[in-house]
Amino acid sequence: MEILVLLLSYLFGSIPIGLLIARMYNIDITKVGSGNIGATNIQRNIGWGPALVVLAFDVFKGGIALYLARTLGVSDFFLAACALAAVLGHNYSVFLRFKGGKGVATSIGTVLVMNPLIGLGTAILAISIIYLTRFVSAGSMMGGIAAVLLLIYHGDPLWQIVTATGLALLILWTHRDNFKRLQAGTERRLGSPREAK
Repeated sequence: MEILVLLLSYLFGSIPIGLLIARMYNIDITKVGSGNIGATNIQRNIGWGPALVVLAFDVFKGGIALYLARTLGVSDFFLAACALAAVLGHNYSVFLRFKGGKGVATSIGTVLVMNPLIGLGTAILAISIIYLTRFVSAGSMMGGIAAVLLLIYHGDPLWQIVTATGLALLILWTHRDNFKRLQAGTERRLGSPREAK
């Protein structure tokens, strides 16, 4: 049963809601802007309304995968694996030839289920950094690191700390190019003009 739950977590995470929403506007989001299916690229190329829908669903994907796994009573190891599988599904979707997004919103969803207070605090911290700097990448990376530190400080179970660490490493990996652009001063800010189509 645990293998089936793990597979379902990956498949649920793989649902490319950004691609589906963009198609309603006759846009192939994988071919505009950064090519990313996440909320940031949706916002830059379609608008805030669709971006918020994508953001909410991407958070839900991570949260529901872990919630269902916990409800079914799988072991701690598989709880961690299901959380990571949902994010890996978003980042490397089987429906997009193993391409996808950067996994930030889906990671937030899993942390919200692991520890709602820390998940909310992490989200607020990330949003605050984004608001102050207008760099989504900076808020995303700092939020991922903060979640790990807060879970350790709070004394949460080891599987949760290991999961959050894995999620943070994935966020840092998917934002490696953003980090280089931040260092070079060429990273785009949130709200800057949309990419040419």
